Amino acid sequence: MSEAKRRGITVSYSKDDIRISAPNIDLQSVPDYLKRDCLLFYYPHCEPLARKIAQVSEKVELSEVKWAKFADGFPNLFVKDATRIRNRHVAFLASFHTPASIFEQISIIYQLPRMFVGSFTLVLPYFPTGTAERVEAEGDVATAFTLARILSNIPLSRGGPTSVVIFDIHALQERFYFGDTVLPLFESGIPLIRERLQRLPDAANITIAYPDEGAWKRFHYQFGDYPEVICTKVRDGDKRIVRLKEGEVKGRHIVIVDDLVQSGGTLIECQKLLTSQGAVHVSAYVTHGVFPNNSWQRFTSASGTPDSFKYFWITDSCPQSVEALQGQEPFEIISLAEPIAAALQI
Repeated sequence: MSEAKRRGITVSYSKDDIRISAPNIDLQSVPDYLKRDCLLFYYPHCEPLARKIAQVSEKVELSEVKWAKFADGFPNLFVKDATRIRNRHVAFLASFHTPASIFEQISIIYQLPRMFVGSFTLVLPYFPTGTAERVEAEGDVATAFTLARILSNIPLSRGGPTSVVIFDIHALQERFYFGDTVLPLFESGIPLIRERLQRLPDAANITIAYPDEGAWKRFHYQFGDYPEVICTKVRDGDKRIVRLKEGEVKGRHIVIVDDLVQSGGTLIECQKLLTSQGAVHVSAYVTHGVFPNNSWQRFTSASGTPDSFKYFWITDSCPQSVEALQGQEPFEIISLAEPIAAALQI
């Protein structure tokens, strides 16, 4: 069996293009002659990540948009070198970190495929409305569905539907919110944290913990070779109490895994529980460090409990958090640059 077939790689040819399809593809596994040149546009907040993507892949070239505003505050946008992007593979790196930032980015996202590009990929590492995906009472609005519908109306490029790359979406059923006019590609940051865990001095003593059953459902199949601990949240009036559901904690370095953190309350309660049960260290990994209102400060030495978490890993999916957390212990940033560069080759 060939190496390509072993990895599940399929290659299709057309008159003007070569397209590669592969599950969890590693950029280094793609031969150079099959790689496509890509012009990557980006929102200003995403520039550090965009530059990292260009550094890890010589096939990615950064392109610019002029981001300005009219006197009334509405966006004044201009795609530089618009004619040279024709028939090229084009991508846009987005950050929907505030509702106000979405409109100007959507304006660019809708325009780029219409500029005679060969194909178009939207990279939205963090899908921000993902936690608002359920309707539990009449009158609730599932804004995750609204945003998915907006993205589903991205115009077709010359190469067909837009590919939308999202990392660790909050609820897997949200993939069905996207219409047939886009191709959502759901990636994960878990392979990155697995690689980081293997380099720890106590790598043989790691146990993975999930703060609730939802996190276990999302991630347990990616940690089948690790001992696991499952916690559960129960309500006590207006409070949510974290309890140990199953698993052995004593004497282990416990790493709590979840898709995102906002206020951090659940992670802190989970850490307290695991420490009380005899964990020698407690660390945490989340793909998306949202941290509204600077809630990350609860985890630093300034909080008065500097030893609560041995490590706290996040990715650079939320650029505003990355900027604030540079040099702040116990935080460590794991970049999505390589998996994004690989996704641009699919």
